[in-house]
Amino acid sequence: MSKSHNVWVSRPLFPEVLAHLAQYVDVRAETDERQRPPAELREKLADVDGAIVGLGERIDAGVIAGNRKLRVVANLAVGYNNLDVPALTSAGILATNTPDVLNETTADYAWTLLLAAARHVSSAERWLRAGQWREGMRFHDWLGMDVHGKTLGILGMGRIGQAIARRAYGFGMPVLYHNRSRLPENIERDCRARWVEKADLLRRADHLILVLPYNAQNHHAIGAAELALMKPTAVLVNIARGGIVDDAALAVALREGRLAAAGLDVFEGEPSVHPALLELDNAVLSPHIASASADTRRAMAQLAADNLLAALGHGPDAGHPPSLLNPEALGAVHEAKT
Repeated sequence: MSKSHNVWVSRPLFPEVLAHLAQYVDVRAETDERQRPPAELREKLADVDGAIVGLGERIDAGVIAGNRKLRVVANLAVGYNNLDVPALTSAGILATNTPDVLNETTADYAWTLLLAAARHVSSAERWLRAGQWREGMRFHDWLGMDVHGKTLGILGMGRIGQAIARRAYGFGMPVLYHNRSRLPENIERDCRARWVEKADLLRRADHLILVLPYNAQNHHAIGAAELALMKPTAVLVNIARGGIVDDAALAVALREGRLAAAGLDVFEGEPSVHPALLELDNAVLSPHIASASADTRRAMAQLAADNLLAALGHGPDAGHPPSLLNPEALGAVHEAKT
């Protein structure tokens, strides 16, 4: 049966998600995942009604210039720095993302990095695998930092930050947080968290987890000056976005012992990583995998598909994508194209 809409999927997805899409639309799904230059993106989007893309695809005014068919771009991520939302809105193209479905998994991973960095898990494993454990351990080998009972600081207290805070109760940790605006009292009570000024948070936290969105205001929110406020015994964890931390300044602080350790899942200019970080044993590094559980990635793919279908008028949410980034574009969804 011929279907009225064509969609492009920029990477392989779970077969059941593609099958769900195929019930409503003609699907062109890529079998490989790679960086595509603007000219190729422009070509891929030229004759489709919708697309599911990832953080690696930069969809900006140049890519969509002159496109009279595209109606929706569904981002396969909670972040959407890769989407020029104002340009999409001006062109009458809906933009969506995949929030909430990854909150708990990402919170789990924040704790994974914190515990691994505090207790030297990565460097100890490398040492063991290199065959250096040839005799009994000495009393002072691999001394890390305790996590239980210490003060946890959270910079950025959205849903992921709140999920991180709730886990701190099991470790007996007081929780301090900073947001631009304070959370409602009932949420603070649920998270057992207390709002403080940013400088106070940096000074008092034994371990600090960053969960900020990336924007111009938050660029290098943690730089040399902020690192200088932190305890030399503190651990810094970044699961938010590259660019929130000045990676060069962080590498200096770690190398000079002005910070005990760091756990980083995101980096400035990724997939490139600052070479100074790669040389440090007190930095636990991972390749942007905080949401990488099978259950969560499947849920993200399904939400992206649901967003796309709804924008094209299919499924139970027809006309109202569940996680729309630019609702102001709804009334002008390509009237000239339909």
